[in-house]
Amino acid sequence: MRAHRTQCRCLKRFSLCIIAIGLLPILIVYFLVSDQLYYRIKRTDIENGTQFGGDDSMSRSLSPKEMEMIEERMRQRTERLAQKCTDFGLDIRKNDSLHKPNSWEFLVNKRYHLVWCNVFKAASTSWMYNFNILAGYSPEFLRKSNIVPLELARKRYERVTVPQLQKALNVSVSFLIVRHPFERLLSAYRDKIMFAIPHSLHDKLGNKIIRKYRKNRRLREPKWPLFSEFVSYLLDEMAKKTPKTDMHWVPITEFCTPCQIKFDIIAKFETLDADQRYLIERADLRKHISPQWKNSGKGKNTQELITKFFSQLSIAQLDGLCDIYKYDLQLFDYDPEPFYNIVKNASKKMV
Repeated sequence: MRAHRTQCRCLKRFSLCIIAIGLLPILIVYFLVSDQLYYRIKRTDIENGTQFGGDDSMSRSLSPKEMEMIEERMRQRTERLAQKCTDFGLDIRKNDSLHKPNSWEFLVNKRYHLVWCNVFKAASTSWMYNFNILAGYSPEFLRKSNIVPLELARKRYERVTVPQLQKALNVSVSFLIVRHPFERLLSAYRDKIMFAIPHSLHDKLGNKIIRKYRKNRRLREPKWPLFSEFVSYLLDEMAKKTPKTDMHWVPITEFCTPCQIKFDIIAKFETLDADQRYLIERADLRKHISPQWKNSGKGKNTQELITKFFSQLSIAQLDGLCDIYKYDLQLFDYDPEPFYNIVKNASKKMV
């Protein structure tokens, strides 16, 4: 009996070995095909300007071909920016906010020769983290700290004058991260108005908007302004001779004055994975910082969210937003037409 059991076990092991040997070539072919497919997809993403995928793609260096393709994309963006600045006369020096350099929001890292204009709601949390790392803060400290990242940054990065900024630009890589102005506006609304910290300035602003723009005073919910109410407030505020524009939704053209200050790199929120890797490579900072996606779940607007909120607006309101952000739309090549389609479709459903 014992000899029989031993013989059965030997037969089972032999059978498993035969099966494993038979499957080995199939597994090798599978992994080779999968690997080739992975790199084919990734290469297509680069060529189309979409985001890179996979954790290992974040750590590896860009190939010369990838650098060349992204370099061409940057050239097209900066050339368009320069041309549109000239078309609208924004490159002429005057004394208003659109025609004079604004250095107030720039962060200048002299040690690593990097200059950035911090556009809120356009990957600002991610790159504030990187600038704090470059300023000498450790990842552990930043993870545990309760101090606002911008406040930490300003302890290490002093505000610069226009002459100081110009001097730094001569020896630095300068960059700007832009985003579709309507998506950026929606992100700011959700972050600062819908989910405002109780008793904060934005919470008080929300209550003020409700009191002025909520037509049905009996409507107690929601306790924050509807997106349409917020847009009505913004349109009225921007129509004033001296509007008070919050830094979270102020037009980039006014905030960073890209027609008055030259940027080497125009990164876009929509292609940020590739763009920020290119930036890090070009600035030779791979040993110090890495691509980041802080608050990515909260900050990214899905098409469903965009449709949900912009369907609340009227054509007149959208026209008003196009007027506020007309230069951002033109300078950075963003199309408002999909948002008009959302508003028109919503209007048809109401009829």
